[in-house]
Amino acid sequence: MAHLVKDATRALVRALQMRLAEHDVSFGHWTFLRILWESDGLTQRELSREAGVMEPTTFAALKAMEARGYVVRRQLAGNRRKVHIFLTAQGRALKRRLVPLAEDVNRIAVRGVAAADIVATRRTLLAVLVNLARDELQSLGRILDLADKASRAGRTKVKAQRP
Repeated sequence: MAHLVKDATRALVRALQMRLAEHDVSFGHWTFLRILWESDGLTQRELSREAGVMEPTTFAALKAMEARGYVVRRQLAGNRRKVHIFLTAQGRALKRRLVPLAEDVNRIAVRGVAAADIVATRRTLLAVLVNLARDELQSLGRILDLADKASRAGRTKVKAQRP
């Protein structure tokens, strides 16, 4: 199943990239724009976390987006350490042009698929995401347990025994 999801994702991304390119917007910028349209004023770290990318990737994208006039970086009064990212009027205006492109891709992707199948697919994919997130948390718990045991073992003096 994973290979089908990956292939479908690639096809969806390619279809959207082609449409975004006509508006001189990269897929990476699309990701950050979408987040900022919903939560303007995030810090770079928060934006990285939301996008699921490393901070240097976010920094490079924001630098390019700032050069294009889509975003500005500002420090808020009272906290000069954190830099917040805000959409410009131009960045906000892109939403009206770009969101319909993504909606078109979604419509094309499900053309000829019964509504009930779309609902079932969505429900199934959401369940897959929940199951994998649960598994990840359990794995992290096991890793933390091992680290805790190793830490405790390091504090306990072990008496060497002679053969």
